[in-house]
Amino acid sequence: MDGKAERLQARLAGLFYLGTIGCGMFAEAVVRAALIVPGNGRETMRNIADYPWLYRAGGTSDVAMLCCYLVVTALLYGLFAPTGRVLARTAALFSLTGIAVLAGNSLLHLLPLALIDGAPHPGIPMAEVQSLVRISLSLHNDLYGISLIFFGIYCLLTGWLAIRSRRLPVVVGALLMAGGAVHLVARTLALLSPAIGEAIPGQLDFVPLLGEGAFAIWLLLFGAPRPAAPEISP
Repeated sequence: MDGKAERLQARLAGLFYLGTIGCGMFAEAVVRAALIVPGNGRETMRNIADYPWLYRAGGTSDVAMLCCYLVVTALLYGLFAPTGRVLARTAALFSLTGIAVLAGNSLLHLLPLALIDGAPHPGIPMAEVQSLVRISLSLHNDLYGISLIFFGIYCLLTGWLAIRSRRLPVVVGALLMAGGAVHLVARTLALLSPAIGEAIPGQLDFVPLLGEGAFAIWLLLFGAPRPAAPEISP
């Protein structure tokens, strides 16, 4: 692959990475943040019932995010595989695992719609429907956090590959690694102890956003040109 084709590949990866970030933020920070009231199943049910189109738009945005991330994973693997094929394959596997977890998790996002539509159902009182909605959304949030552990490892490995390849500035690769480390540590702690997870400042989420955003924007604007001196990796 010549340098022009590689630069186009890198810019496409940056474009789809920004698509991943944008779709994910819309689904999580706009739709679910607006409709889901933590600990209040009744109000959450009312919000979803009043705005089903918005709730479905969040699910559609999740699917678009996963499609974009699949493209990103394939393009970045092709870009960084010459730097270290084993490491690049390992990173891609972690990314694909995270994507698979989120794809399965979309069922929990759709479950409240099935529960609310036509409620109360025969043999299921409204109080139980509210509990089921609350449980499904809680599990959706937990599985979302588990997927971020895999994506955190992916960002760590990809950032390291970017630094080793010398195709991007060290600071860009380091920011991506820092974001991956925050995802990995914060979500692992939350999985081990929900109390610890709740105590972690929400502002830390800006670190992964900054790292992945800087990485995506750099790829989109500048591509990933080959280093001046060729590298041969074991």
